[in-house]
Amino acid sequence: MLALPGLWILGVLAWELIAPHGTQVVQLLAAAPVIACAGSGRRQCVVLAGLCAVFALAPFGPVARLDHGARLGTCCAIVAVAGASYSITRRRRRLVRDLERAREIADTAQRLLLRPLPPRLDGMTLAGGHLSVSEGTLVGGDLYEALATPHGVRVVIGDVRGHGFAAIATVAAVLGSFREAAYDEPRLADVLRRLERALQRHLGERAAAEGKDAKERPPGEEFVTILLLEVCADGVVMALNCGHPWPYRLSGASGRRARAAPVGRGDPMPPLGLFPLPPELPVARLTRLHPGDALVLHTDGAEDARDAAGAFFPLARALAEAAAHGAPIVPAAVIERVQAALLRHTGGRLSDDIALLVLRNDRQRAPSPSPAARLARSGSGPRRQGAAS
Repeated sequence: MLALPGLWILGVLAWELIAPHGTQVVQLLAAAPVIACAGSGRRQCVVLAGLCAVFALAPFGPVARLDHGARLGTCCAIVAVAGASYSITRRRRRLVRDLERAREIADTAQRLLLRPLPPRLDGMTLAGGHLSVSEGTLVGGDLYEALATPHGVRVVIGDVRGHGFAAIATVAAVLGSFREAAYDEPRLADVLRRLERALQRHLGERAAAEGKDAKERPPGEEFVTILLLEVCADGVVMALNCGHPWPYRLSGASGRRARAAPVGRGDPMPPLGLFPLPPELPVARLTRLHPGDALVLHTDGAEDARDAAGAFFPLARALAEAAAHGAPIVPAAVIERVQAALLRHTGGRLSDDIALLVLRNDRQRAPSPSPAARLARSGSGPRRQGAAS
């Protein structure tokens, strides 16, 4: 670590010895402590400052006839430069330690917010991944969660308008509400209503903290796209969609080429926050996952990613290629390969946050519940007396 300042001192001394009469280069020794503090550390700065001061005072070479006052002034300048460099380096190290501590706390908080998914959940293998457009953040405006509840495996994926730290607070409000409502509410429709109330409450509290009236907020300023799923015991997937992209189904039975097909029909409801939810929510039968099939959920950043020429990312083809590495489909490997393909396609320059979630059905075939029972549980059928509103 002392190589660069040491070479500098040797160069100045050599120049001092061979310089013609009247040339003064000893003052250049003052740069050595600065170089040492910038690259090596404070102790090396002090040591080199002492050496440079001694060399500045020692009369040698053709310039030995210089008056002692000039050499003493050079020595004082070296000491002053060394003291300033030492102080700056000490302050810089303290700031670096504070920054590392703050980053560690922020990383922990973000991992608790968008916590890693368990590898298995109630007979399903799953994996999630996230790419944030904001440098230095693990979480952006995207959210996802999967929970095993008494009502089935419930999954949410969403996209908050915008990204960065402002969006993280909204992600926290929506995810916190889902983690409670998914267990408490038997009907999928009521889970979505809980999410809407939590979002409105959060936006109102934030507006009050900023000294604004929540009613005066421009329409469309804050909203969240939400895809809410419930995977039943027989593999049937029920869905509620508020402005979110429909998922893909990966089917890759042994000996057959993996296929990625979009599932979901019709236009989704508007995103949460734009308009109130309708009185009756259209819970849809999305698809049925056979054993070995997988469902891929994503945010719109995946399909909207572009390369330098403006071409969109071919998500369906990338999913099929990621799953075409033998049976069974491995969710974690699909996430890793698709993320790598996204970064190659965009050259590492993302324009939006991207979240991916893959669920593989490992359950054995189970008897299907009646359609009436499934609709009643999801919330699109007649309400039972006493059901929560």
